[in-house]
Amino acid sequence: MSDKLIKRWDPFRELMSLREDMDRLFNAFFGKPVAEESEGVWIPVIDIEEDNENFIVSAELPGLRKEDVKISVRGNLLTISGERKQESETKNKTYHRVERMYGKFSRTISLPSDVDVNKIKAVYKDGVLHITLPKPETMKPKEIEVEIK
Repeated sequence: MSDKLIKRWDPFRELMSLREDMDRLFNAFFGKPVAEESEGVWIPVIDIEEDNENFIVSAELPGLRKEDVKISVRGNLLTISGERKQESETKNKTYHRVERMYGKFSRTISLPSDVDVNKIKAVYKDGVLHITLPKPETMKPKEIEVEIK
């Protein structure tokens, strides 16, 4: 009998390794959530848009009051943080399923450039936070006429 063992190829292990590599690449480019898939931690989903004047970030924050959310900007990093508090439990209830996530959250994203921090506006409506981050004047496109001789 041979001392060498035959290793069985596991395609799922290869796929998971590829997924982890892709996650690292995406997180490096788009910004990594501060808390990752930890039990009991939830991460709000976001959209990031850009037009000639602004970056617009929309974050789904259902069940929160605007007082429970904090927004901060440092350079080109935008952080949205807060806490979704669990409703008070009563001892006379039996829960058959609990799927909603509660607790603190923090999401930091990297913007393509600095923003004009003095003109940032945020609106929270129907569980969605919309943050408008104006681009500095130096980034806004300008049309310059060039004389042709």
